[in-house]
Amino acid sequence: MDKITKSLLSEFATESGISKLSEDKQFEHFSSYLAIGRMLAETFDTAETVIGGGADTGIDAIGVIINGSLIDDAKSVQEYADRNGFIDATFVFIQAERSSGFDTTKIGQFTFGVLDYFADTPALPRNKDINRFVKMMNAVYSLSGLFKRGNPSCRLYYVTTGTWVGDKALEARKNAAVEGLKALRIFRNVEFIPVGADGIQRLYRESKNSISREFEFAQKTVIPEIDGVTEAYLGLLPASQFLHLIKDDDGELLKSIFYDNVRDWQEFNPVNTEIKDTLETKGTRGRFALMNNGITIIAKTLRATGNKFYIEDYQVVNGCQTSHVLYDQRNTISDEVMIPLRLISTKNDEIISSIIKATNRQTEVREEQLLALSDFQKKLESYFTSYEDTRRLFYERRSKQYNSTGGIEKTRIITPGMLIRSFASMFLEEPHRATRSYKRILDRVGVDIFAANDRLEPYYVAALAAYRLEYLFRNQFLDNSLRSARFEIMLALRYVLFPVKKLPKMNSRELERACLNVIDILWDPAKSEDAFHKALELVLAAAEQDLESAPLRTESFTESLTNLASSTVSRKSEKKKK
Repeated sequence: MDKITKSLLSEFATESGISKLSEDKQFEHFSSYLAIGRMLAETFDTAETVIGGGADTGIDAIGVIINGSLIDDAKSVQEYADRNGFIDATFVFIQAERSSGFDTTKIGQFTFGVLDYFADTPALPRNKDINRFVKMMNAVYSLSGLFKRGNPSCRLYYVTTGTWVGDKALEARKNAAVEGLKALRIFRNVEFIPVGADGIQRLYRESKNSISREFEFAQKTVIPEIDGVTEAYLGLLPASQFLHLIKDDDGELLKSIFYDNVRDWQEFNPVNTEIKDTLETKGTRGRFALMNNGITIIAKTLRATGNKFYIEDYQVVNGCQTSHVLYDQRNTISDEVMIPLRLISTKNDEIISSIIKATNRQTEVREEQLLALSDFQKKLESYFTSYEDTRRLFYERRSKQYNSTGGIEKTRIITPGMLIRSFASMFLEEPHRATRSYKRILDRVGVDIFAANDRLEPYYVAALAAYRLEYLFRNQFLDNSLRSARFEIMLALRYVLFPVKKLPKMNSRELERACLNVIDILWDPAKSEDAFHKALELVLAAAEQDLESAPLRTESFTESLTNLASSTVSRKSEKKKK
């Protein structure tokens, strides 16, 4: 392994809290981070993807991405189908070798393992992790009627510290691998992506740096000076130049630049279908700029030299739907299509928030959907980082905002989605809606979640509980097979840590004091592990010791669990009184 790659691997291992693992295992996590992370908007834990040793069918890591999100169990597939009404799936397979070269035999073994993964009757033995991912795959194909954008995609990453030079034998084996998978006729596309030392270094640096682009913006006008705004422009941008802003070097859509856009991609609903029809019809394509409200981009850094523009750390804050349709049509549209563009440069968060709110009010967006922009979110971000180093967590209010900050343990980064799910499970007693009906939880943002007068401590407790639970999974104190019940475990944990039937109000000092005591317990390794094991006992008791068959993520199971936990708390309280 060359010195640069070794240094990057060491940095990643330290930040990911996996320095104690063997270098081989570290490299598997590293490869997963590089291959899968670039496809996600949020930070993720590579422990969810790396396969355990032995009977791994020659695969080192797997990622199953449903509708843009990484899933970790089969039940999540149905939950995303219920939430979105469609399934857009990508299977990612990774082979990680520290060797300084690519090997045709290794490619053959890797490909055979991937083919065997999709086989109805497998030829290779499978460990628990492989079986878990196979269940996810079966769940995806059981909902093939919801493949609105076509069959799933399949990507194979072969990561080594060598150099891919187009050797004929390697190319032949690579092409054979792709054709073998295409012959299954269950994918819309198959890619085999060799990543050598140069690719490793490029992908890692991209993950750490803010996104930047240069482009030509000729048809523009300068907006007069505005207090708090560095520069601002209105104009028309050719389709090719705009697509350059929303794609990465490999032609993939940059999902993270839409993170502040509150509506996210709504698939081909009637409005988006109309945009698509406009682009596909020769007579209306040239009138696109007159028929579309356009795109708003806010950049923290902007430099202009004539018609050449450089922007860095930017977000598409309005026009997410238009951007996705343009990307979908990227291979057919020409510069005849002009995009109305509003380009703003400012580092003032208040101005950014006000622009996003104003531009998104033009369509049906509820006030609560602007959760990422609220004062409460900013207070949470500050509160999390106010703790001393050993107790500090990081609330990722913006997509991957801490990636470029060195020295941060990645497992301490809490995403908004994880916080909402954890909080709803613990404090709203709704683990069944933390996944299957996640949309119904989002409807409560601003009312029961992130309410203006809520104490901050309960949110930190929920984040800390999620962090400690992941620590127990990652370090095998709890078996990975229990992940499917993690939100139920968090609900049971609430009864273990707050031994009362009814919690104090969310804005009360009483709840603040109780949370501070719980925080001390959760940061104590022995006490924390003991609390989680007690919580697990409650979940297993409610499941009659069979999590595989238990109706997890249903309201009836939650009711059984809360009744059991509540009666347990009552019995313990009575014993203390006696």
